[in-house]
Amino acid sequence: MAAMASSTFFFFLLCLTVTAKKTYIVHMKHQDKPLSFETHNDWYRSSLQSLTATPAESLLYSYNAAFNGFAASLDPEQAEALGKSDSVLGVYEDTVYNLHTTRTPQFLGLDAESGLWAGHNTQQLEQASRDVIIGVLDTGVWPESKSFDDSGMPEVPAKWRGECESAPDFNPKFCNRKLIGARSFSKGYRMASGGGGIYKKPGEIQSPRDKDGHGTHTASTAAGSHVANASLLGYASGTARGMATHARVATYKVCWETGCFGSDILAGMERAIEDGVDVLSLSLGGGSAPYFRDTIAIGAFTAMEKGIFVSCSAGNSGPTKATLANVAPWIMTVGAGTLDRDFPAYAVLGNKIRYNGVSLYSGRGMGKKPVGLVYSKGNSSGSNLCLTGSLDPALVRGKVVLCDRGTTARVEKGAVVRDAGGVGMILANTETSGEELVADSHLLPAVAVGRKVGDLIREYARSDPNPTAALVFGGTVLDIKPSPVVAAFSSRGPNMVTPQILKPDVIGPGVNILAAWSEGIGPTGLAKDSRKTMFNIMSGTSMSCPHISGLAALIKAAHPEWSPSAIKSALMTTAYTQDNTNSTLRDAADGSLSNPWAHGAGHVDPQKALSPGLIYDISTDEYITFLCSLGYTVDHVKTIVKRPNVTCSKKFKDPGELNYPSFSVMFGGKRVVRYTRELTNVGPARSMYKVTVNGPSTVGISVRPKTLIFRTVGEKKRYTVTFVAKRGTSPMAKPEFGSIVWGNAQNQVKSPVSFSWSLM
Repeated sequence: MAAMASSTFFFFLLCLTVTAKKTYIVHMKHQDKPLSFETHNDWYRSSLQSLTATPAESLLYSYNAAFNGFAASLDPEQAEALGKSDSVLGVYEDTVYNLHTTRTPQFLGLDAESGLWAGHNTQQLEQASRDVIIGVLDTGVWPESKSFDDSGMPEVPAKWRGECESAPDFNPKFCNRKLIGARSFSKGYRMASGGGGIYKKPGEIQSPRDKDGHGTHTASTAAGSHVANASLLGYASGTARGMATHARVATYKVCWETGCFGSDILAGMERAIEDGVDVLSLSLGGGSAPYFRDTIAIGAFTAMEKGIFVSCSAGNSGPTKATLANVAPWIMTVGAGTLDRDFPAYAVLGNKIRYNGVSLYSGRGMGKKPVGLVYSKGNSSGSNLCLTGSLDPALVRGKVVLCDRGTTARVEKGAVVRDAGGVGMILANTETSGEELVADSHLLPAVAVGRKVGDLIREYARSDPNPTAALVFGGTVLDIKPSPVVAAFSSRGPNMVTPQILKPDVIGPGVNILAAWSEGIGPTGLAKDSRKTMFNIMSGTSMSCPHISGLAALIKAAHPEWSPSAIKSALMTTAYTQDNTNSTLRDAADGSLSNPWAHGAGHVDPQKALSPGLIYDISTDEYITFLCSLGYTVDHVKTIVKRPNVTCSKKFKDPGELNYPSFSVMFGGKRVVRYTRELTNVGPARSMYKVTVNGPSTVGISVRPKTLIFRTVGEKKRYTVTFVAKRGTSPMAKPEFGSIVWGNAQNQVKSPVSFSWSLM
């Protein structure tokens, strides 16, 4: 055991294992490796042998870049024994993470022929972005997609150290000068099947090929090439393209049929870092956990330290509060908003009232003649939810079925209705999903409606002795107002890991997004969907995340010397909070005004982000000081930062003192909270900025100084802001919001502020 080596082992539970063994991630004290071992891998193997574990069978991964330690298959007794070693910082069970599942460029202003920012034009930007590599951790890639065509692309950058993996269904020659890498990581997933081979499911083999579609969709959103005449079965037709059309793509398949396992994600992040990516995009996540227990946060810290920008989805658990994933401050946490494009459809009832909804149904339709409408509310079979086996064919055959949203997938409900003999479906939101409308490519004529309309249709179906309905489809409509609107499903703050850091950071397009698709699966993702399409329309923060990843690649190309924190700051402080009707952004859940717990700093504006004027930069040492301020042990901090000499001799009085581009003010039992921030001038020399503050009547806000004068480019200036809660404010008062803006004629550098008197 003495030779066992220190290694904080980060292990995440695989609930589906059918043997006593589980996957554990072990964090080792990297510097404790005995000289008798040539490599850390040799040391880890010896440690396992001391437990009477066979390294060839037990050792899944050795980590050196993203993490100090290894992942192994152990029984609980072996894991407990390993954790007692002086060389081991921690042993944790493996965690399962989940996926957060062509109009976009125009909506974001990326197709303008004029310069995207002062002194640069689109052509210059595209040329510069050819050296930027985006690594996408997801379900793999469908390499034959036209979105990965490499026409006109120069040779692969010399810095690239990755490769294309060979598999029975994946020829390395599928990779090219656009799709420059494709790897898969499945050892953690395979252990979940009982330690044997890959799950015994059709087509489930170890390969980078995407049989799910999600990974192809996200990769092409970030950096897909131009593809003319793209559409989903006629919907959203036009030219499809990613955000950074000339950037390179490398895919890392870490997600399989039953989820994305922490050990595989960490291995994929490690490989991507070593391969030489510039941006990491992860449209997946789990629940909230301390950063030293969060695989993605740990890997992302190493990436940040090496200059790699990390973008992650916020999660799809909105509109419930405190549902965010991926909240580490060195990660860009991305929520979802709508586009100004919609796919209208209508339910015309027998009472002559027509209700608006949405749909991507592309079949022959059901004709204009009304048919019977069925809604079965109040029994225990789940027929109101249209669950499998719940519908009586004798009752629904030849009719339109009204189904409540929830419990099962939206497209699955349509399949249940079709299989029972129904000819159409109205999918009605409940209170949980509110007024948000998400279009789907259903297998039968189907229209999705919001809660209020759903309630009216439910009442009609209950009260009319002979209810009828007809469904009509309106195709694709542009210039929808208002837009953007915050998606109801987009996860919300507050940040429950570190409440002093406001999350999400921004929102981006995430509703009804058209992008490339795997031809190994139909557009609904259902096994019974035999349709094949090269593009699909999907919704989720999974879709908004790669938009920001691609935009970060463009900013990286324009400003190669900027740190990940500088890029994040540029995207945050230039984001907008007014829609195309000049109103404050609204929340799709109920139509109310949104706030920074839902939209963060606002909706990204890439044109302004390329020239933000000022940035809030954060060094690795400052992040370490932040971590030391969280009450973590030194060993916990070492798990994240992987430095043997961390002492935590320096701490912030308050974690909110981190030089973050936003503010989350937690009063608690205090009346006064004071933070100092530092701004760096990345605009012209001899620039002057004046401050404007906005806040609720319950809080006094003062800033010193009120004017910042920058004489040179790169000059740094500090300011202090003092927040004072008014006397008599109840500790149970609702959270409120405001902003701090440094502005001049050229730039408005805006930071959102949230105020809380208690955590919730």
